[in-house]
Amino acid sequence: MKTLADLFQSSKNKYGDLPAFLTKKSSGEFESVGYSELYELGLQLGTALIELEFPYKGHAAVLADNRLEWIIADYAIIMAGGADVPRGTDVTDSDLNHILPHSGSTIVFAENDGVLKKLQQNQGAIRDVQSIILMDPNAKGTGKELRFWDLIQRGKELREKGDRQMEGRISRIQEEDLFTLIYTAGTTGRPKGVPLTHKNIMSQINRIPIQLAAGERILSILPVWHSFERMFEMVCIHFGAGTYYSSVRTLKEDLKKVKPTFMASAPRLWESVYQGIYATVSKSSNIKQKLFHAALFFSSNLQSAKRWLGFRELDLTGRNSFVSFFVGIFKIIQYILNILPAAFLDRIVLSKIRQATGGQLKGTVSGGGALPIHVDKFFNAIGIQVLEGYGLTETSPVISVRILNEAVMGTVGPLYKETSLRIVDPNTSKILWTTEEGGPKGFGIKGEIHVKGDQVMSGYYHDEENTRKVMQDGWFNTGDLGMMTYNNCLKIVGRTKETIVLLGGENVEPVPIENILGQSELILQCMVIGQDQKYLSALIVPNPEFFPDYKSGIGFGSPEEEAKCVAKIQSVIKNSISSTNGFKSFERVVDFRILPKPFETGDELTAKLSVKRHIVTEKYSGLISDIYSGKKEEAIR
Repeated sequence: MKTLADLFQSSKNKYGDLPAFLTKKSSGEFESVGYSELYELGLQLGTALIELEFPYKGHAAVLADNRLEWIIADYAIIMAGGADVPRGTDVTDSDLNHILPHSGSTIVFAENDGVLKKLQQNQGAIRDVQSIILMDPNAKGTGKELRFWDLIQRGKELREKGDRQMEGRISRIQEEDLFTLIYTAGTTGRPKGVPLTHKNIMSQINRIPIQLAAGERILSILPVWHSFERMFEMVCIHFGAGTYYSSVRTLKEDLKKVKPTFMASAPRLWESVYQGIYATVSKSSNIKQKLFHAALFFSSNLQSAKRWLGFRELDLTGRNSFVSFFVGIFKIIQYILNILPAAFLDRIVLSKIRQATGGQLKGTVSGGGALPIHVDKFFNAIGIQVLEGYGLTETSPVISVRILNEAVMGTVGPLYKETSLRIVDPNTSKILWTTEEGGPKGFGIKGEIHVKGDQVMSGYYHDEENTRKVMQDGWFNTGDLGMMTYNNCLKIVGRTKETIVLLGGENVEPVPIENILGQSELILQCMVIGQDQKYLSALIVPNPEFFPDYKSGIGFGSPEEEAKCVAKIQSVIKNSISSTNGFKSFERVVDFRILPKPFETGDELTAKLSVKRHIVTEKYSGLISDIYSGKKEEAIR
């Protein structure tokens, strides 16, 4: 199979009436659409789009969250030879005004009245839009837009009369044609368009190291327009699995109702489940708490022994034969001593904890941010494998992912098949490790990750300037820092680029936030932080002109003066980074710390006075740890 249209047709033929996607009715029960029905609905809607003069290789924006109409629209646009431009219902006015004209979208699918109102309030954004289609059948609308299900009925009538234009469109689709145009955060705050082709996504589907069976139940919680979620949904279509659309609000009950066999989500979900389990245990009786901790102890020891003996322990230095001999003996003894108590306690304790996830979860995939190691170890101990992956929207998105039953904790797994990778010194551009034959193999050495392969985009849409910054001779500079382990797995250790990815998978560009804060006369310098955390925070350098008690290298001379400064800066942040100024909820700066001295050229600043984020992060790691350790002394309410 070379295109998604091939995939859709193949899945229809192989899986027929098996449930493809399941969405909730108002009653709370799941309603399914089968593979054959979904394919026909896609053909019918696509036929209506063609009647609306949607061109081959045209672009249609889909402003919606997870729902049945989303996947039908996706099928229709793609099989009509076009590309969708996805965004959620929380799309901002500024995003609308940039994305719709820049993408050249001639059709816009709007989920509900709320999205429709945003479009009406931003007439400049829709000046080239020919048709607006309202998706929710319960939406009131204005009477001017087209209705989603009316178009499907129209397409059905046309096909019953012999219209076969969709089949003609499908036959024309080529590997290099776009199937989606996803906009992601840019260095100036303006979203960058990432054009992904059928070849890009099919390389991911055809080479995925995860095997699913037809009829498996997959619980979906990430936004459907997220690149990681989209790829995984296409994988489910490939294997004939059923995808259940859930939400954070209903996740707990849906886990028990659906009893999923596999899931894909951002790290924050697993952290919240972890916290929920510990919260429940803390409220239980003393004996139950002791049994829980004993079960974790024996299971963790057993898993540690298994990892070592199976050569799946994180290895950054290479095993010393002499040391490994004695460690191996210890691990064998550890295995023998722990296997029986671990099995017994698993049956009476951990199996009940697994029931909270439905009891049939074989594995999960985590992407869109780093998985905290304590969460990773916990789920491994209770018998749920979390397969952490790594990638970006620009790489469709997966570069590497752990393999079921072969996972090396602390890494994001081996590279995807036929993916070329370099670890490059960001200061000298020297190649430290590479997949290329005859190249250096500097295991355990940190450098910038550059990648090349069929999953890598050709460049940003109509944006040569940003393309030149990240693409060179087909190699994509991820801006992330990593190293290859002796297990031949990739380990992510930091970032050199500016985009922050929160624990929930949200991409945040810090520069616009910093620029707004920097407009205050009270703030001399600042740096927004939050990589792989739940929320954003900031490191602040006060302006000594307004705070004369602040001395470089010392900070404030008295607690009283510092408290006054904190209160004033607190007010600045609260008033500046708000929804009224166009910021989303996850872009809010929740906490901050005052730095003891300003950033200096040659240290924290480049010659161009740009902040060296990785240097600041390393230098003030203690302050950052305080912020995210629960010691929110100055949380902004």
